[in-house]
Amino acid sequence: PKIRQTAMLLYKIYFFMTVVEIIILIAGGMPVFDALTTSFGTAGTGGFGIKNNSMAGYSDFLINTVTVFMILFVVNFNVYYLIYAKKFRKAAACEEMHGYFLIIAAAIGVITINIRGMFGSPLQALKHAAFQVGSIITTTGYATTDFNLWPTFSQCIVVLLMIIGACASSTGGGIKVSRLMIVFKGVKREIKQLVHPKSVNLIRINRKKISDETLRGVYVYLMAYALLAIVSVLIISLDNQDFTTTFTSVMATLNNIGPGLSAVGPTGNFADFSILSKI
Repeated sequence: PKIRQTAMLLYKIYFFMTVVEIIILIAGGMPVFDALTTSFGTAGTGGFGIKNNSMAGYSDFLINTVTVFMILFVVNFNVYYLIYAKKFRKAAACEEMHGYFLIIAAAIGVITINIRGMFGSPLQALKHAAFQVGSIITTTGYATTDFNLWPTFSQCIVVLLMIIGACASSTGGGIKVSRLMIVFKGVKREIKQLVHPKSVNLIRINRKKISDETLRGVYVYLMAYALLAIVSVLIISLDNQDFTTTFTSVMATLNNIGPGLSAVGPTGNFADFSILSKI
């Protein structure tokens, strides 16, 4: 009986956030058509830009606004439900949200330091790092700069963010932060069991016990994910492209990102792939 009620509430939250972004973008000087398409791309983490340079031609205010909304749309919508229900303490205690924001903050920090010499000021480096981290981990796919030219360390962080992906119950793709948290806690439990075989170690997320069946389901999901990725990389490798193109083209599509690196970077595309690879 509550499915319809819950769905309607989620639609209202989605609609409200989209409208707020549209209004802020228009107020910031973005044309109405651009504001509509950019907001729809942000909300649904679609990220298909209407300009060849994606978001690079807009002002810092507009870029920063899109950065914030990309990140917000990928927070677990249960958090917004709890806020709507005025359960602020429960909303603030969401472990997945904490992990999500921690990953984003760490990635922005290390990438900003790594690319600071490529931009005119540390603030510009921070702006581009924040936007690209937000765009990739949320699987939106917008771009403000060619991160293909970034140092290898930053590119590796970008690929890891592709795989991690969004929060569960959000509009984003990827493996999902919650699954990685469960796996991390599962590995931690197994190590404890090795040291103290008779101890009882429960896995909890948001103070709720995670059953062995759920844990097994997550492990199976990750194995299926890895198998699909390996087989896909092998098939795409028949095109004889460089490894970066081959690997990141699979990661970009498997996780619903859009751009990868090298030939499929933010300024490239999939046009030169064979018919088999495109299929």
